[in-house]
Amino acid sequence: MSKRTDSNGYTMMFAVIMVFVVGSLLAFLASSLKPAIKENERIEKQQNILYAMGVNENDASNANFVSTKIAGAEFKKYIKKQLVLEGNKVSESQDAYLIDVKKQQANAKDGKVRKLPLFVGEKEGKTFYVAPIRGKGLWDAIWGYVSMDENMVVQGAYFDHKGETPGLGANIKQRYFMDDFIGEHLMTAAGVFKGITVKKGNNDAVNEDKTDYEVDAIAGATITGDGVSAMIKKDLSLYVPYFKNLKK
Repeated sequence: MSKRTDSNGYTMMFAVIMVFVVGSLLAFLASSLKPAIKENERIEKQQNILYAMGVNENDASNANFVSTKIAGAEFKKYIKKQLVLEGNKVSESQDAYLIDVKKQQANAKDGKVRKLPLFVGEKEGKTFYVAPIRGKGLWDAIWGYVSMDENMVVQGAYFDHKGETPGLGANIKQRYFMDDFIGEHLMTAAGVFKGITVKKGNNDAVNEDKTDYEVDAIAGATITGDGVSAMIKKDLSLYVPYFKNLKK
């Protein structure tokens, strides 16, 4: 065997060893970081739920969560019940906020009963019902939390996205847009669910009419706005039987 062949063989062996070492290191890092990632996701969900019911650190114009240091304590303070709705069954679960909405939507498509988390909070003597929603924007997933009173009148909302266009669809998580939903009615006086449509040119630019089932759209973000409208109508309509039973 020539020295050249030996050199090539050693080089190839070294490359294989390095690939194995790097792969093992990445796998180790992924495994080590997994608990921290899960913990961050848990805290973020708590912050989202609290934000929707008005427990946040907003300033004059910006949307700000309660800090990660106090999120757990604030969640325990304000969230009195965590419910899981499965068909006609309603049960309590301390881990309802960990339910994967995306997975539950997939289960429903497969004909399985979908688990619907619902969080009952209390603040300043008022009861809030917070529900998670999930849909599709222009480029990727969008999601949010909507808090309601017993009549399904919106008390607050938080929206987020995975990959909407900066300055356009990404603005669904801006305070000026989320605040527009406060006070909007989801149902008619006769008990018919209407949802809320994000509509361009709805002739209510300052959003004074809270019974038109519309909010003003974000300029240049029609498809993202349509996604918000769709996920509100699709997901929140599933909670109507629960709210109707509250009045019985």
